[in-house]
Amino acid sequence: MQPPLENVSSVLVFTLSGLNETLENRFVFFSLTALFYPLMVLCNVVVIFTIISQKMLHEPMYAFICNLCINALYGTAGFYPKFMYDLLSENHIISYVGCMIQIFVIYSFALCEISTLTVMAYDRYVAICRPLEYHSIMTNQRVLECILFCWLLPFICMFVLIVLTARLTLCGSTIEKLYCEIWAVAKLSCFSTTVNNVFGYIVIFVCFGHTVLIYCSYIQLIRKCLKSIEVRQKFMQTCMPHLLSLFIVVIALFFDVLYSRYGSKNVPQGVRNFMAMEFLLIPPILNPFIYGLNLTTIRQEVLRLFFRKRVRISE
Repeated sequence: MQPPLENVSSVLVFTLSGLNETLENRFVFFSLTALFYPLMVLCNVVVIFTIISQKMLHEPMYAFICNLCINALYGTAGFYPKFMYDLLSENHIISYVGCMIQIFVIYSFALCEISTLTVMAYDRYVAICRPLEYHSIMTNQRVLECILFCWLLPFICMFVLIVLTARLTLCGSTIEKLYCEIWAVAKLSCFSTTVNNVFGYIVIFVCFGHTVLIYCSYIQLIRKCLKSIEVRQKFMQTCMPHLLSLFIVVIALFFDVLYSRYGSKNVPQGVRNFMAMEFLLIPPILNPFIYGLNLTTIRQEVLRLFFRKRVRISE
């Protein structure tokens, strides 16, 4: 029989120590975040509203872009309000339940981002490689199924991970990050976390499988582009933004996972913080600019929407 552990207790509150070494600049960070977060929300809301309100944009590709922007609002809502509160607070704490909710929201957002980029790659593959069959394949029902896939798979994965994490007996309450992170909580366990690690690797493998599917579809697209100038132009306009988004998300998540698992504490706190929040910082603000400015149809509709309102106000 194993002797009881003296330090084992029921953890009700976690301490987030990610800001401890940057407190002298917290008002600067708060000011920058107070400018960045509303701008990010505004850009995504503009793209969402434009796509929903304009019937000519009710196409599969734009539905997936809209889903990408909705996901950005969902994921960042799980981080930035708490982060801004912590910047003004002396004590950086979060309740156990709040920590589990934050883990669920942030990482389901990341998984949904990859899932959405995957279905967008499938949509582009059908549109360019099988144009005559596009409307018969990408029906409204198929689009709805793809969007449900984007949300349900991440929710199921994160629900299982949260249940596995909640069963752990913890021997500590300090998380060395800006937000609650699932491996950081698992590291506080008094006992083995083998089951959590195995399922975590399964989730990573699923994400890797998504990425492989995307690159396979783009290999087919590139082959098609070599045969036709018209297809090449279509590829550059609609697929290059998607590839850029994919590259940013994959690199950001790759660094976050690698550092969470194998990172050294010798790395400066500022660098660690940037690596931890990179996927919450760059894709949510870059996606609406990539798609809103690069795709001519969305850009024209956004400009028409704002200029029409300006004319009405002046009248």
